[in-house]
Amino acid sequence: MGTAGYYILFAINWVITLLPLRILYIFSDVLFLFLYFFPSYRRKIVAKNLARSFPEKSAKEIAVIEKKFYRHLADLFIETLKLPHMSNEQLKKRMSVKNPEVIEDLFNSGRDVAVVYSHYCNWEWLSTCLPLYTKYKCVGVYKPIQNKTVNRFINEIRTRNNGELAPMKLIVRKIVENRQKDVRGMYGFITDQTPARTLIEYYTDFLNQETPVFLGLEKIASKYDMSVVFFDIEKIKRGYYSLTIELLFESTKDLPKYKVTDTHVRRLEEMIIRNPEYWLWTHRRWKYQKEASNG
Repeated sequence: MGTAGYYILFAINWVITLLPLRILYIFSDVLFLFLYFFPSYRRKIVAKNLARSFPEKSAKEIAVIEKKFYRHLADLFIETLKLPHMSNEQLKKRMSVKNPEVIEDLFNSGRDVAVVYSHYCNWEWLSTCLPLYTKYKCVGVYKPIQNKTVNRFINEIRTRNNGELAPMKLIVRKIVENRQKDVRGMYGFITDQTPARTLIEYYTDFLNQETPVFLGLEKIASKYDMSVVFFDIEKIKRGYYSLTIELLFESTKDLPKYKVTDTHVRRLEEMIIRNPEYWLWTHRRWKYQKEASNG
């Protein structure tokens, strides 16, 4: 779509999302019908992922989770589009932080922080408002979206409060630059993405399946002896979320290999099991199976 497409998309969204969220949720209710019933969006993938992740649940229980997920997905789409019209005060009201002192204490101790978060609840609201809660320089480690128009729209939202974005291949450079300037950084890693087959180094058990996971967070945190925190998010009600910051490791310098990775994967699993409808089930997260050993 190019530059013209971007401005068309932005203009349409700007006009529509002038409406308050309580009205926009009517659009969400309509969008849910298209996502769930007809033409539907990746229903087979979602059903398969849920059934394999929760083999102890009946088909009826899986169907209930699936329907709740699509209702949340529709809300997530509308809430993301609404972001350009939301003030920082509104954002903080709708994405509250229970214990910001955890981050404040780490900042005062002079430590850099690696943040574990995921495609759970509303990660776009979280990414946008996080700089409002901390003195850290917030840097999101991201994978660019293939659609350049959507990628630009999302990135402008995520960086509106002086946050920064850095592709994984450039994150070490950013860390070094910040340390040279004596800037303390908080580096956010979305850890539930699937590595390309050629980048897979490690599998772990996750939601009852052997799952390839990125080791980037562990390697970077260990190399620079960062603290590691986990973002536990709850959906309080429609349009309201609450974040609890959990310190997993204050120091990562001498930890056993895979300790950081296994720990944050377990915490993500616990959060998903608590309310599975708020995780993004539409991705093919288990498309790469572990190859059998020849030994």
